[in-house]
Amino acid sequence: MARRFRGEPLVAGEASGELLYSTVGLSFWGGVDPLSGEVIDRHHPLHGQRLRGKVLAIPGGRGSCTGSQVLLELLLRGAAPAAIVLARPDDILALGAIVADELFAASLPIVCVGDSFASLRAAATVAVDADGAVRLDGAPPEPAADSAPAPTPPPRLRLSAADEAMLSGREGRAAQLAMRILVRAARVQRAAELLDVAQAHLDGCIFVGRGSLAFAQRMVRLGGSARVPTSLNAISVDLRRWRALGVSAALGEPASALSEAYVALGARPTFTCAPYLLDGAPAAGEDVAWSESNAVVFANSCLGARTQKYADFLDVCAAITGRAPRAGCHLDEHRRARLVLAVPPSALPLIDDSFFPTLGYLCGLRAAAVVPVITGLEAASPSQADLKAFSAAFGTTASAPMFHIAGHTPEASDVRTALGGESAPLVSLSVADLEEAFLQLDSQRADEEVGLIALGNPHFSLEECASLARLCAPHLRDGRTKHAEVEVILTLGRDVLAAAEAEGHAATLRAFGVRLLNDTCWCMLTEPVVPASSRTILTNSAKYAHYGPGLVQRSFRFASLAGCVSAAVTARAPTSRPPWLAAPSPPPPSGAAPRRWRHCSAREAPAPATPRHLSEWATMPPFSPRMHVATAGRLSAARTLLRASRVVFRRF
Repeated sequence: MARRFRGEPLVAGEASGELLYSTVGLSFWGGVDPLSGEVIDRHHPLHGQRLRGKVLAIPGGRGSCTGSQVLLELLLRGAAPAAIVLARPDDILALGAIVADELFAASLPIVCVGDSFASLRAAATVAVDADGAVRLDGAPPEPAADSAPAPTPPPRLRLSAADEAMLSGREGRAAQLAMRILVRAARVQRAAELLDVAQAHLDGCIFVGRGSLAFAQRMVRLGGSARVPTSLNAISVDLRRWRALGVSAALGEPASALSEAYVALGARPTFTCAPYLLDGAPAAGEDVAWSESNAVVFANSCLGARTQKYADFLDVCAAITGRAPRAGCHLDEHRRARLVLAVPPSALPLIDDSFFPTLGYLCGLRAAAVVPVITGLEAASPSQADLKAFSAAFGTTASAPMFHIAGHTPEASDVRTALGGESAPLVSLSVADLEEAFLQLDSQRADEEVGLIALGNPHFSLEECASLARLCAPHLRDGRTKHAEVEVILTLGRDVLAAAEAEGHAATLRAFGVRLLNDTCWCMLTEPVVPASSRTILTNSAKYAHYGPGLVQRSFRFASLAGCVSAAVTARAPTSRPPWLAAPSPPPPSGAAPRRWRHCSAREAPAPATPRHLSEWATMPPFSPRMHVATAGRLSAARTLLRASRVVFRRF
């Protein structure tokens, strides 16, 4: 007999199909081919599987805000899953289905089953009913699951008079459509009301397919206009040079039309994935509606602004209405840390600029959907570039929209402040953990010959341009430029390029042989900008090292900025490990059973450690405050955890 339990329907519908199950969250952008539905994330257990017609069961999404666009495109192309079953609500995936329903009469059921998620593992096929009921065929019976209580209904959404006016159409048809989508999204998020936002940053300007362009052009035809200051993310082409770069009209024309549509809605043509570098970046405590994962994480964590990780399309709706759900990181309770990650002190004296992206990548894997506070870095002096790289890497592997670093981010003067005085698990990271994360990023160490150096994901800041110019200058003085068989390409925003021109950095970079591209970024670039002859790409971006192999079908290497410059001259990737991995701790004995430790308060500060191998985390159940974290070693962390910090956060 089939087992049955109730879930919460985020998007109602009925479907059934073969089960495709994983305990690892999946970013649909960069993780799923929007044309075929194949999982292309080479780091994911489902890599190579096709989603079409199957019931996809994952804890939730992670990574990119553009997952909503990918799901819409899959639905329009008939390559989508039959249904999606989640352990926790996922606003980004739900939004893709909501927009498909509102504009194209195409959708799929998405249901959240909470603690019952692990019960799906043994099923062969799964059916989802319109009321959120989930039926499992081929799984052993568990009578308790059949009698599980129904989910608590979401609170009634209170709308202001202005909200009602937009919803009724009195403020125009575009505002009506935007508010209708916002209301459905707010119910998914269990928001009780909407709030005003001071500005928006739109990620929906990335061209994924006909659905993304149709949405933007529909809003223009309906008379839409941004009600708040709105910036645009990096787009799919260098708008002024795509023809000269050899990009096909099949991509260049619709990508350009998409950006033009958003400019017509009143957005500024900023075309950068690092909007925190622009004039007018939000202040601490300011409610904004930002999309683009690295920007969201940086804004929440390093600026102290308040934004959810807004899905593509929902960011546009917030810009048109000036409203957003009062939920997530807009609320104090969702900004507090619920997990402590302790950094091994032995690595700190030797860190270079590859350390922070590697650590961010590792912390994202450990944190998943939970906001962490990182301790052990109080004596470090991370730059804006370091925090930017950490944010981008964290946003790639985590679904959590923010982190805290004790002593360095505005809501974490110390660990207790970040925790809000509450208890939380403490996980001690080891040098071996860092090494394994680094090797996931530097995944093709046997490929030493490099054809492309890819820099600027996220877009470089003026500080990073200056650092790169300083590294290139000694080679120029010795009469050397980049190797003739190596391309060096840097993506950056127009404002930063203008500043780099004024300060002379751009001239130095061009003299060395660096090509400077505006408007677009590496997660959108393919051939011919990525040379067909370049089989191995070297980057200093953890984000691109993760997504790149699936996006462009190349081998990837990862190194510091200095390592990238050296490789540009020699055409050989670095062979040595970074200095902070000089003496990694040994791995545990093969097959050793992980130990466990109790839920603790920051005041108690026990001394646990974590699994030595990232693969152990892939099989962990979704995080809950009651769970025990698998551990396999010890690192004394009490003094680090409770040490008062005198470091004042620097606003950038």
